[in-house]
Amino acid sequence: MSEELVSGNHAAALAATLAARANRGGRGFGSGVYPITPQTECVELLCRLPIEKGHVVRVESEHSAMAVCMGFSFAGARTFTASSSNGLAYMAENVFSAGLYRLPIVMMAVNRTLGPPWNIWAEHGDTLMLRDAGWIQLYCEDNQEVADTILAAYRLAEDRRILLPALVCQDAFFLSHAMARTSLPEQAAVDAFLPPLDLPHRLLPDVPRTIGGLDWPRENEVHRRELHEALARVEEVYGEVQAAFAKSFGRALADPIVPYRLDDAEIVLVSMGTTAATVRAAVDEARSRGIRAGALRVRLFRPFPERRLAAALAGRKIGVLDRDLCPGLGGILWAELRGVPGISPAQGYVAGLGGGDIRPEHVAGILDDLRARSKATEPVFVEVG
Repeated sequence: MSEELVSGNHAAALAATLAARANRGGRGFGSGVYPITPQTECVELLCRLPIEKGHVVRVESEHSAMAVCMGFSFAGARTFTASSSNGLAYMAENVFSAGLYRLPIVMMAVNRTLGPPWNIWAEHGDTLMLRDAGWIQLYCEDNQEVADTILAAYRLAEDRRILLPALVCQDAFFLSHAMARTSLPEQAAVDAFLPPLDLPHRLLPDVPRTIGGLDWPRENEVHRRELHEALARVEEVYGEVQAAFAKSFGRALADPIVPYRLDDAEIVLVSMGTTAATVRAAVDEARSRGIRAGALRVRLFRPFPERRLAAALAGRKIGVLDRDLCPGLGGILWAELRGVPGISPAQGYVAGLGGGDIRPEHVAGILDDLRARSKATEPVFVEVG
C-alpha cells in the first residue's frame, strides 16, 4: 500500500490502471478517451501509464469514446473511460446502449453544469440525466473514495449476477483538481480482488452474432425487465464487494447510504457528494445549540436504495439539499426521495447550481427553515453566491 498526494482525477486514473493490469491474464484492457474540462487530466494520465496488455484509443468525440469501450467490452476486455457535462450528453446514445447490452464498463464522471450558457463548475445534473440508462451510479465525497470506488465498481459490474456498467461520480474541482493524500493498493492486492474478467456474452470468432439489430416489442420488454432485475440485485452484491474489499485492502468501503448523528435526530438533511461534508459541519454546529439534527449522504443513487432510506428516515422531519435541478419539478434527489413510502414528506432545497459555494452558514439557514416548517411546500432555492 502506498500513499500518494493526488487529485481526484489522478486517483481515478491510477485506480483504473491497477484494474486494467489485473486483467492481463484475461482479455486485457481497452479504453476510448476524449478530453473535456474538468476530467481531462484523468485521461491524460491514463494515456501515460504503462498497461502491459491493453490499448488507450484517443478518439474524436465522447460518442466515439463510449463506442470504443463497447467494442473492447464485447471482445471481453476490461474497459474504462471518463467524461463530464456536455460530453456525457453527446455520449448519451451509447451510454444507454452499453446498459442494454449488459457491458460492465466503468466510467468516471466529473460532475459539471450542462451548458449553454457555458459553465465548468460542479453540479450533479449531468450524471443524473442518465439515471434511466441502466447504469449503477455511485457518488463520492473525497479522493480516497474515488480511488476505492473505481476498484469496487469493477468487482460489482463484472459479477455475473449484475453485468452492468457503472458510473463513478466526483464533484468538479472540489475533488477533480484538489490534491489529497490517497492510499493506493499494491498490484498484487488488486489482482486478488479483481479476478480476470470472463464475460459470458463476449463475441467469439467462431460464433456469428449480430449486435445492434432490431428488437421486436416482446424482446425489448424482456431485455428491459432483465436490466431492472439486475439493478435490483446490486445492493446485495455490493455488500459482498464491501466484505471482499475490506479483506483485500484493510479498510472499509462506504455503505450505499452514510448516516451521521442519526440515532436521536429529529430533523435530517439528505445530500450527495462533497456537499455532505459541509452538511455534517452544520449538523455539529446545530448540535452545539441543542438542536437534534442529523445528516444522511446518498452514495448509491442507482439503484435507488429505497428500503435503506425508509429505515433511516422514518419518523423524522426531512430536508433534501440538491445541487441539481429538473425545471418544472425541483431537485432530482428530492423528487426520488419523496416517493419512498413510510417517511414524512420531505422539503426540497436547491443550492449550488452552476458551482456556487455551499457554505456552513447556508446549511444552517436551511436547518432553521426546516425546523420552522409545519409542512413541506414547493422547493426552496437557496442563494449561495
